[in-house]
Amino acid sequence: MTHTTLHAKESQPAMAPDSKNRSLYRIAMTALMIGTSAVLAGCGTNKDNMSTGAIPDDYRTRHPITLNEVEHTLDIPIASGDRSLSNGVQDSIGGFATDYLSTSSGSIQIMLPHGSANAGAAANVRAQIRKVLTTKGVKANRIIETSYQASATGDAAPVRLSYVAITAVTNQCGEWPEDLQNNTFSNKNYHNFGCATQSNLAAQIANPMDLVTPRAMAPIDATRRSTVIGLYREGSDTSTE
Repeated sequence: MTHTTLHAKESQPAMAPDSKNRSLYRIAMTALMIGTSAVLAGCGTNKDNMSTGAIPDDYRTRHPITLNEVEHTLDIPIASGDRSLSNGVQDSIGGFATDYLSTSSGSIQIMLPHGSANAGAAANVRAQIRKVLTTKGVKANRIIETSYQASATGDAAPVRLSYVAITAVTNQCGEWPEDLQNNTFSNKNYHNFGCATQSNLAAQIANPMDLVTPRAMAPIDATRRSTVIGLYREGSDTSTE
């Protein structure tokens, strides 16, 4: 009995350090996890918006549609033997005049070549060009005739029509300021991405003021409204065929 008792007393203190070490280990690991969570939470809430938000990754930001003063031109080819404008050329001038009336209220210029082989022919069709413009509704006092020095040799110098109007445009496309591989690794679209789409959208805007403010509502059609109300009261179909 004495030997057994002594053995029990000797073996009991040997287990105590392991249990104590386990408890300390659990406390230390718990404290470490709490500290790590606090650090990660701090990193998530204190995001550096100045450095990450300052890099534009939207094509609408890199290629915005803006309203600028743009010169619109039409070059009319005139051969040295021409004495009048063809029907196709007159249609082109008429379309140019229609665009002018819808976008500008300034002056429209007729620039005639001087010193070229077709200078005489261009002077002969000058009056016909003015007639086409005035027939389309351009006021005669808005038409200005000027000349420019052309080369005596080479291609035939055209007669240029021009006017200035506020137009929806984007910045120039086709710029590649950096290597495409840099964007591939960072998973970002390249600089020229979306520029063609923005340019096409800007070219389709008939009224640039639509980008500034919406248009006023058109007046109601009183006749159509009375018809619809009458059909509704009769219980008939009010849709338009």
